Amino acid sequence: MNRRNFMKASGAASLLLGLKVKPLPADVPDHRWDGYDFGPAPTPTDRLNQGPFGIEQDDGWQTIAWTNPSKDHVKNYGHGLVGYTWEENGPAVLVRTGKDTLENQIEKLASLPFMDVLYIRCDWRDVQSEPGKLNLNPVWKLTFEAAKKYNLRVAFRVQLSSPNFQPKQLAMPDFLQKKVPLVKIGRIRGEKEVAGEGNWDYVEPRYDHPEFQRAFKELNDLLAAEYDDHPLVEFMDMMMYGFWGEGHTNALPNPFPDYLTAERTMLEMTRYQIETWKKVPLAMNTQPDISKTGNRECLDLAVRAGCWLRSDSTVYIEESIQVECLCNRPPWLAVVMEEGRGRHYNVEQLEVDVAGINERENSMLHVLDLGGNYWAIWTEAENLKNYYEKYPNGIHTLQQRMGYRVRPSWIWQRKRYGTSEIVLAIANDGVAGVPGILRVYLESLDGKLSIGGGLDGGHPHGGRLRQASFIVPKEMEGQKMKIRAELETKGVRRPVRWACAQPLNADGTLTIQLKTYDDKGWRKGI
Repeated sequence: MNRRNFMKASGAASLLLGLKVKPLPADVPDHRWDGYDFGPAPTPTDRLNQGPFGIEQDDGWQTIAWTNPSKDHVKNYGHGLVGYTWEENGPAVLVRTGKDTLENQIEKLASLPFMDVLYIRCDWRDVQSEPGKLNLNPVWKLTFEAAKKYNLRVAFRVQLSSPNFQPKQLAMPDFLQKKVPLVKIGRIRGEKEVAGEGNWDYVEPRYDHPEFQRAFKELNDLLAAEYDDHPLVEFMDMMMYGFWGEGHTNALPNPFPDYLTAERTMLEMTRYQIETWKKVPLAMNTQPDISKTGNRECLDLAVRAGCWLRSDSTVYIEESIQVECLCNRPPWLAVVMEEGRGRHYNVEQLEVDVAGINERENSMLHVLDLGGNYWAIWTEAENLKNYYEKYPNGIHTLQQRMGYRVRPSWIWQRKRYGTSEIVLAIANDGVAGVPGILRVYLESLDGKLSIGGGLDGGHPHGGRLRQASFIVPKEMEGQKMKIRAELETKGVRRPVRWACAQPLNADGTLTIQLKTYDDKGWRKGI
């Protein structure tokens, strides 16, 4: 009996017995994402009063300060340009061809003035060669050292499978290959120009095998123990089924005996990662379920758990359903974008259209259409430097619009409750909502007084405003105070630098001057 007939039969039997029919997870269909109920946004424990602030509430008001959008590169957690110290083919081309060292190439990449995040994408075998411990490729140590030196952050993906080095080796460690059944899934995977393809069978492990599951959980436990609480880690890509961990094996079938086994296995692996990584955000690929392994169900679970999203195609994204998912996602989720085509940024090889826009810039600008937070600029430091000198517009545009860029646009002071109330209108000049909870504080310059709390998750949304108020003690009349911000994700709080044109303090805060109660600028009934 096939799945659909089984569902009909079991559903009918349940109705006859008077039982409620509970849909299986596999019944998550393709759907529109705008307005879809994925559950509530993250809730601040100390929610700020976010209005509305009517004219009847106060005994006088005035606008005491304002800000305008910054045109500068503002570094904050939750968005940025991502350089790859290692990708699915290995390190930079110059390292692979023996013309430079890994350490030197990472140094050059990290020192680029527009870099924000360093990213490692490696095989499972590159982090573990024996049970019970991590055996990290040198790229990990070098990447974290460079990130610390240049004030960058680090993200990574560990690939459970990859076609790139088959048949010579699998992504899975050698010690595990002796314990887990390996399934030949076919010879032609559908990608163009794969050297030698057709002369061997691609191989996938039985992900549902107990030994694979045991090792997979150990891998996550070991990595989480090392990096879940690491201050430099930005996000981790969810370890998914198939080639490059993207949730597919191209045109080839999956190695599972049936769909339900595949779905159950991948759902459990998704759930385990969500439960294990308590602080680091996980990024889930929006890859459609072309390999029939339960991608829609895994994606639904991940979104409800607050995972971020990513796609490994931008302009050349073949499936419009991915665009639907990405651009209409819940606003408190970040999006990570890349495009593999033209990844080396060789200015001599880039196609330029009739508008004078080259193919890499075209991809960058489409990241903004998706409301993206991150854009991958890959591995080639020298090429990136040359590209930036010849075509600076794409990178400049991303720096001014990508992700979230928040600032206190209007700052009002009101007479209320026998003291002063400060009302802020927080603007977001970026294309994405805040990826978590934006926390805002009004503080005395000596740090002894701090009044603050959180906005509703995701606010202010991209291109929008969110208001919040702070009741100030009477002794602060006429004093200077500073406005400070933090981003909270999964209970972890990180400082946020305001993205405004007006001068800031060294710590990214904005100083304002409160008015005295006898100031001549108070307005009422106007």
